[in-house]
Amino acid sequence: MDTMLRARLETQQNEKSGHYGQETNLWYSGFGMKLEAVTPFLGKYRPFVGRCCQTCTPKSWESLFHRSIMDLGFCNVILVKEENTRYRGWLVRRLCYFLWSLEQHIPPCQNVSQQIMENPGVQSIISGRAPGGAGESQVPGLVKKEVQRILDYIQAPPRPLLLRLLSWVLLRLLNCFFLNVQLHKGHMKMVHKAAQAGSPLVFLSTHKSLVDGILLPFVLLAQGLGVLRVAWDPHACSPALRTFLRKLGGFFLPPEANLSLDCSEGILARTVVHATIEQLLVSGQPLLIFLEEPPRTQGPRLSALGQAWLGVVVQAVQAGIVSDVMLVPVAVTYDVVPDARPDVYHPLPPLGLWTGALAVLQGLYHCWHSRRGSCVRVHLAQPFSLQEYTINARSCWGSRQTLEQLLKPIVLGQWTIVPDTEKEQEWTPVTGPLLALKEEDQLLVRRLSRHVLNASVANSAVMSTAIMATLLLFKHQKGVFLSQLLGEFSWLTEETLLRGFDVGFSGQLRCLVQHTLSLLQAHVALLHVHQGDLLVVPRPGPGLTYLAHLSAELMPAFLSEAVGACAVRGLLAGRVPLEGCWELQSVELLSQSELYRQILLLLHLLPQDLMLLQPCQSSYCYCQEVLDRLIQCGLLVAEETSGSRPACDTGRQYLCARLLWKPSGDFTDSDSDDFEEAEGRYFRLSQQSRCPDFFLFLCRLLSPLLKAFAQAASFLCQGQLPDTELGYSEQLLQFLEATAQEEGFFECVDPKLAAHAIWTFRDLGVLQQMPSPAGPMLHLSPTFASRDNQKKLELFIRQFICG
Repeated sequence: MDTMLRARLETQQNEKSGHYGQETNLWYSGFGMKLEAVTPFLGKYRPFVGRCCQTCTPKSWESLFHRSIMDLGFCNVILVKEENTRYRGWLVRRLCYFLWSLEQHIPPCQNVSQQIMENPGVQSIISGRAPGGAGESQVPGLVKKEVQRILDYIQAPPRPLLLRLLSWVLLRLLNCFFLNVQLHKGHMKMVHKAAQAGSPLVFLSTHKSLVDGILLPFVLLAQGLGVLRVAWDPHACSPALRTFLRKLGGFFLPPEANLSLDCSEGILARTVVHATIEQLLVSGQPLLIFLEEPPRTQGPRLSALGQAWLGVVVQAVQAGIVSDVMLVPVAVTYDVVPDARPDVYHPLPPLGLWTGALAVLQGLYHCWHSRRGSCVRVHLAQPFSLQEYTINARSCWGSRQTLEQLLKPIVLGQWTIVPDTEKEQEWTPVTGPLLALKEEDQLLVRRLSRHVLNASVANSAVMSTAIMATLLLFKHQKGVFLSQLLGEFSWLTEETLLRGFDVGFSGQLRCLVQHTLSLLQAHVALLHVHQGDLLVVPRPGPGLTYLAHLSAELMPAFLSEAVGACAVRGLLAGRVPLEGCWELQSVELLSQSELYRQILLLLHLLPQDLMLLQPCQSSYCYCQEVLDRLIQCGLLVAEETSGSRPACDTGRQYLCARLLWKPSGDFTDSDSDDFEEAEGRYFRLSQQSRCPDFFLFLCRLLSPLLKAFAQAASFLCQGQLPDTELGYSEQLLQFLEATAQEEGFFECVDPKLAAHAIWTFRDLGVLQQMPSPAGPMLHLSPTFASRDNQKKLELFIRQFICG
């Protein structure tokens, strides 16, 4: 960093080129101005993130919280010195990595095969008392061999020597390619406190990179939690790589477990999987499950494999194998994801042992060589009790309807009132282990997965690259001067902190901006200007697509305000021109009931994979939260009309007796007497000078997704149907690319956005999936075969798009 600050700016003035000069490299030039010391602005406040849900887990929320968490600070996991070992001296300082890896506590290997064979469920199958085992056509010896084969596929005893060797290699590699790997000491204190309670730990993580499965076990081993067993995706690994990962503590779900419920092979495999998890939980070993699909996967966000493993854990607790399990939401954030390739749209083939190692090394080398080292943050949220969540979560379940029942009549103009019910939208396929559970337990696992993933995302820190990408993409796509960018970087960082989200960086503002631009140097052009300043311009085409991937990390912090701003735009779309001036828009009065309706419409349209709302939170509570956020950020101002109760009058704000029995989060329009006066409450847009730009900025955060949906609606008359889902997705992606070349809007050229549009239209009844000899085929529904209804769908979506 010091070399960056000492670099001098080589100004070049060219009278023929006028105001701008040639492109420069930030690593070999400074800012063209004196670099004075800047007080770190992040020392003012840092919000605490990671508390568990107080509605679903109130006892865990209180008992497992570390009181002095804010005073503990961060530690760099990969910073190992002489003080981290038991020895001292000149030689120790040069061998501290090796000595540190030797001192890590690794429990002795145990032969668990015999314990699993003695499991009652496995014994029932071997003896023929349960279906799927020994019978007339099979003998117990053959079934026992089959059980051993499945068990060898699932796991293997970890090798301590191999684990220590890999820890030493990883420590050296991570120090070469990353500036630091940060971990909050307070979060780790809460995890240790939960581990001391005696219940086994199950870590449920997001999945940003293939490196996560190696980085997280290394970090937790370094913090004294022992060998972490990782549930890997067997389809992403070759047989040789699976064998290597099993020796490091990897778990693999056998393919027979996904067979039908009446298949003997499937029954046997699922029984062995349950026995393996039961033995793991009884022994107290920690388990890591990824709740997100691997990177570059076009499927749903929630992982079917992760839900299958979580379902086995839930069933073990309900069966009384262990009294309780502590769930720990986990997330890993990178400045730049090492193996991120936004230009690769197709899934990669299974990794082999050497190709996998080579891919990781190439990704880390590319991260170091082209981006000069990035930072990593590991986030461990507050643990909570699975038993407590299971008891409390069932009280929050209510009636739900499909998107076709909720939104289709409103899109076609047949209804005007939004039904008072929740949306049911499940894109993740149900696999064999989850299908074997009761329907009520399946629903519990799906909602628990969404709840934990919501906690992991809310606990994730926003990195500097996400803030810079958002500013360049949604505010200054045509370029911005570096002097102006410094102020806006500080503004957006403070806005993120004020919304309760942490950031993964600190330090002097100029150093942060310079380092961030160096990380994005392949996608950003830096141009000299004759005053000594620099002009930062995003590179068109794939550069904008890459910035859109990075900016998605900031979306959860501003999602409520973005939904509210787009809803206000939809409410004003029929009253003032889309590009109407702010003064004309601020004259219009917006009723609270109309705002609720527009927010609900947009909430139903947006995919649940993006919203990730907590299942214990109703849509109407979220509408009120969105409205409160718009008022708090100053975009909406209450307008007191004649005959209405003043907004500041609290004299009549009492709790009706009929509400006292209502569970938290179940206050709807039909229940509260206070909502009866919603028709008399009005708002108008604020007259503050900063509001128009901030309003447009919030609307643009959702513009990639909404524009992809609108383009998909206009493509209905051009697409060639019937076609498979993959084939139609490729058709739509080609159409998005062609449209981006004409309009210059490359942010929506994303295979995931195309897939989300197709799945949403399928839920809406626009597309229908019909069986055929070649597999399921997509057809255009008769209702939307007419061009008029297609236009209605496109206009319904475009009303929420601003600019």
